[in-house]
Amino acid sequence: MSSHTSHTSHPPRYRGRLAPSPTGYLHLGHARTFWIAQQRAQAAGGSLVLRNEDLDFARCKPEFVTAMFEDLRWFGFEWQEGPDCGGPFAPYNQSERRLVYESALQKLRDTGLIYPCTCSRKDILAAAAAPHETEAEPIYPGTCRPNSHVSTPTSRPFSWRFRVPDGETISFVDGNFGPQQFVAGKDFGDFIVWRQDDAPAYQLAVVADDAAMQITEVVRGADLLLSTARQILLYRALGLTPPAFYHCALMTDTTGTRLAKRHDSLSLRTLQNQGHLPTTLRQGWCSA
Repeated sequence: MSSHTSHTSHPPRYRGRLAPSPTGYLHLGHARTFWIAQQRAQAAGGSLVLRNEDLDFARCKPEFVTAMFEDLRWFGFEWQEGPDCGGPFAPYNQSERRLVYESALQKLRDTGLIYPCTCSRKDILAAAAAPHETEAEPIYPGTCRPNSHVSTPTSRPFSWRFRVPDGETISFVDGNFGPQQFVAGKDFGDFIVWRQDDAPAYQLAVVADDAAMQITEVVRGADLLLSTARQILLYRALGLTPPAFYHCALMTDTTGTRLAKRHDSLSLRTLQNQGHLPTTLRQGWCSA
């Protein structure tokens, strides 16, 4: 008789993340989404990772990085891994993770699912009749999409664009909003994974990082629901399993406009200087 006992595999321990971009001061909307992320990590007995998404080299500034750490700590956030404390998946600054993104890009090139695109935003706007209703970005008209899956870079500056499977419905169940579905080629078109300035685009960077850091649930704002459909395609193309997703309702100001970093009056820094307490600011927030 065998002496070993069979054991069932346990689901991976919960790993969530806070992923701010230091392109401005964090505002109350960021804080509420991040607070839900922290609550969900704590409720699951898991870990919270802080990742500094500093790939927008034109807008990211050192003073915003310093403020990010100070404001998050003031508000009551605690993370177990991050740029300030290290961890098993360091580095936690995206600007230091280029090799991870280059590896993902090469895998996509090997699949034939990306192609070089010389179109500028102005070109795309000119080619599109009108921007798509649900998006700031118009659907890419396919100007540079090759007829075959084999493409070679041009001598002109170019970005790498991901070819979506036109007509395929991308479905997922959101932890907050429930079942979601988007049609590739209709709700979103071919999208950029590597920018013309030779930096990874948001979609590729977060997929590569969330996979490498073994994130089990991504908690973020509802404005990224459509991005999730794109990212699911990238996970599939890279042979990776997507995490769970939980999208939070966006916070708006008194006029109903969603908060942005230009809302300086509602930045955590301003609220702190005005004498507000984090516990008071959090009153009335739904628990996760």
